Amino acid sequence: ISLHRQKYLAMGGEKTAVAHDMTYYGKCMIGGILSCGITHTSITPLDLIKCRMQVNPNLYSGILNGFATCWRAGGNGLVVGWLPTAVGYSMQGLGKFGFYEMFKDLFANIVGEQNAIKYRSVGWLTASACAEFFADMMLCPMESVKVRMQTSQEGTFTRKLGKATSQIWQKEGMQGFYKGLVPLWLRQIPYTMVKFACFEKVVSLFYSHIFTKEKSSYNRATQLSVTFSSGYIAGVFCALVSHPADTLVSKLNQKKTSGSTMDAVKEIYGDIGFKGLWRGLVARIIMIGTLTGLQWWIYDSFKSAAGLGTTGGKQIVLCYSNPLFLQFLQTLFVSTQ
Repeated sequence: ISLHRQKYLAMGGEKTAVAHDMTYYGKCMIGGILSCGITHTSITPLDLIKCRMQVNPNLYSGILNGFATCWRAGGNGLVVGWLPTAVGYSMQGLGKFGFYEMFKDLFANIVGEQNAIKYRSVGWLTASACAEFFADMMLCPMESVKVRMQTSQEGTFTRKLGKATSQIWQKEGMQGFYKGLVPLWLRQIPYTMVKFACFEKVVSLFYSHIFTKEKSSYNRATQLSVTFSSGYIAGVFCALVSHPADTLVSKLNQKKTSGSTMDAVKEIYGDIGFKGLWRGLVARIIMIGTLTGLQWWIYDSFKSAAGLGTTGGKQIVLCYSNPLFLQFLQTLFVSTQ
């Protein structure tokens, strides 16, 4: 398929070009920053309780008890770690959504139009996995700081971002920021593959079996309600496939280790066992379901406001209008095979 070829998204009875150039990708990145940054920061209290229950199951008798305990200790106790959460997940959102759009176009270019349509589910899974691989590198340092703030006993670790970053660097160097990267990949890559592929599939089912008219015939509110519902459903599956690795990330960042990451993982698993990997699952299902639904809603709201339309539907959109950029990515990707 020629990199210069332009395809179109059917909008009602006419065809409107959707150019996938750097302006398009840049808007998707901004949407991703807003999507992940706002949602993760807003649920800091629930994330705080979840992390503490994972590393210390005897600390709270349940989610509500955790909230009540933190509230009695002072209202600010519920927002510990909000700043590294905002910074880290904004960077992750940039990579997660922006790179996903890039890799979708890249792989469609590589396999050709017919295969891109025939194997679109494989395309969704592959593009989301590649995007998350890089997005997690952007997230990992702030995730390490966040978890350390949230799970350390009060008074043993600073709760100021600058001092926390400096403290980890001085004591552990780069390893302190990236020792949780492999478990983070194990948590986030399956999570993101399910998040994007399941979302795209559920959206297509909505528009194939419930809202069966042309997608463009439904107003923005209806389209965004489909977006949120599809995102929430995807989020439930995301929580299930990624929770064990999420527990390992919390435990790894809680304790100081001198050996390799795999040695630390074996030690943690020996301590908590298989059952311990699932602690805090209910809280995480509630958190991730709501989180994923809101993320997609914010992302599609921004895309719609920016003139890009909402994500998914019955149409297959393959638009390439920045040939040099995609040619570079294609050459880079193929040369590594």
